[in-house]
Amino acid sequence: MLDLWQTLSSLGSGAAVGFVLGLIGGGGSILATPLLLYVVGIAQPHVAIGTSALAVSANAYLNFAGHARRSNVCWACAIVFALVGTLGALLGSSLGKAIDGQQLLFLFGLIMVAVGIAMLRPRRERGAARQVTSLRNCLRTGAAALVAGAASGFFGIGGGFLIVPALILATGMSMANAVGSSLLAVGTFGLATALNYAASGMVNWPVAGLFIAGGLLGGMVGTRLSLRLAGQRNTLARIFSGIVFVVAAYILYRSGSALRLVG
Repeated sequence: MLDLWQTLSSLGSGAAVGFVLGLIGGGGSILATPLLLYVVGIAQPHVAIGTSALAVSANAYLNFAGHARRSNVCWACAIVFALVGTLGALLGSSLGKAIDGQQLLFLFGLIMVAVGIAMLRPRRERGAARQVTSLRNCLRTGAAALVAGAASGFFGIGGGFLIVPALILATGMSMANAVGSSLLAVGTFGLATALNYAASGMVNWPVAGLFIAGGLLGGMVGTRLSLRLAGQRNTLARIFSGIVFVVAAYILYRSGSALRLVG
């Protein structure tokens, strides 16, 4: 049974993640696990990762539906990437469950630094995509799908910051199509990870439900605001990357201290 603080903080944390995703189109899900640990108060790192994976999956599928309605999805590439990458997600999440929670958090802090650096690079919109829906083009992304899926499963993150550039480089599709297509993989990777953790009792279902509800509301607000601030997305992404660096430093400090005490 959740107390009042956990209920409100779960809703608020989900709203914050959804808001960032709607505002700048990525990166927000990297904050899900830290928020669950240090704001909502989930004590076990593995439960926080499993719960965040479920929330990330649900939010990704909701956003994917919106992109599909706008014809921003290259279906063949999206399906192949999701199917191949899910194998990596299952392997990665199985490995993650076997690693000590504090060690996993320390590695998570390092991946947050990588995400922050990636977000410092300005996004450049490409023109209309050429024909990219051939199976040949999609298969070229198979190796990248395995790597992205493994990282997503291991850390319980969406992995969009890996998937989007991989799709663009492999197929030459536009940024809009890459973002839309990536969300099917992000949702599927997260679902595979969440089910793997759930099988070991490492998902807090009430918190996940509240987090998803908050993310839906936050995403709606963030998406509307992004339309008004379309020309400032790179600036917003840089500001958010600074927040990611601060949170990463805190995680590295906390988990590093815990590891030193154990050692």
